[in-house]
Amino acid sequence: MYRFQRHIYDATRKFYLLGRDGLIAELKPPPGGAVLEVGCGTGRNLIKIAQAYPHARCYGLDVSEQMLRTAREQVAKAGLSERIVLAQADATDFDSQALFGRAGFERVVISYALSMIPPWREALAQGLAVVAPGGALHIVDFGDQAHLPGPFRAVLNRWLALFHVTPRRDLDAVVTDLCAETGTIGSTTRLFGGYSVQAVAIRPA
Repeated sequence: MYRFQRHIYDATRKFYLLGRDGLIAELKPPPGGAVLEVGCGTGRNLIKIAQAYPHARCYGLDVSEQMLRTAREQVAKAGLSERIVLAQADATDFDSQALFGRAGFERVVISYALSMIPPWREALAQGLAVVAPGGALHIVDFGDQAHLPGPFRAVLNRWLALFHVTPRRDLDAVVTDLCAETGTIGSTTRLFGGYSVQAVAIRPA
């Protein structure tokens, strides 16, 4: 799917993957902290994170080797190859120790990836599992669209379906339940009339 799309992915997605830059602005990893992006795609977010937080160590994984090829090119072009480590792995079942030499991360990011992963609940649980004590999982993805006009919702969902994207309309409820099960502190915010939802799960220190 991404063999050709990877070349225009960022240029076409910037208009409707809303909330990504707000998520990055709220990350604020501690000095020397590690940030992992699950489903890092072309590396767009990781590059912005590395630029915004020069003290952070950045890691990214994606199941698509095609997307990672573009990510490596973009990271090198930005001069960040020594600060951003990339690896191919399944978001639902990865060994961060084997991939990156780290069992936990101070910040874990999942940005518009859950809507493209069929077993998305497993990916969500795996992302939370590698949050270090005192760290946080930050999520942004398509929401339930509850307060958007009906015709706009219809067009949006037909468009998303072309790219195998399925909004996770119960994302906020699933995050709430997962936090209750794991003893983490969660919060969710609906953005732009439910167009997207932003969630944070904090693991107590």
